[in-house]
Amino acid sequence: MKFLFDQDVYAITVRFVRGLGYDVVLAAEIGLSRASDEELLREAQAQERIFVTRDRDFGHLVFVRGMGAGVIYLRMLPSTRHEVHKELQKVLSSYTAEDMSRSFVVVEAKGHRIRRVK
Repeated sequence: MKFLFDQDVYAITVRFVRGLGYDVVLAAEIGLSRASDEELLREAQAQERIFVTRDRDFGHLVFVRGMGAGVIYLRMLPSTRHEVHKELQKVLSSYTAEDMSRSFVVVEAKGHRIRRVK
């Protein structure tokens, strides 16, 4: 699976996902550190990457405005990162890239919710 990480994702999470062997690109690495949320979703879709963020506004963009798909929203604080990382690892091993590219997934310390995007 390939991911585009928003600039708000903790560096430790970036290292964690890269350590699992996934292809991770940071928004800042491709000149998108000041890009709008819409631009980030378009770029993730263009590169066939799942977008990972800590910004809950992306749910609105995906479901209300019909923009893109394939978003993982991490509901985490520094104090919950270990639990969220464990749940994220479960998500990544349970779903295929195709499943993820058509879904909005909320990952938090006590579990996850996945909603398919039509």
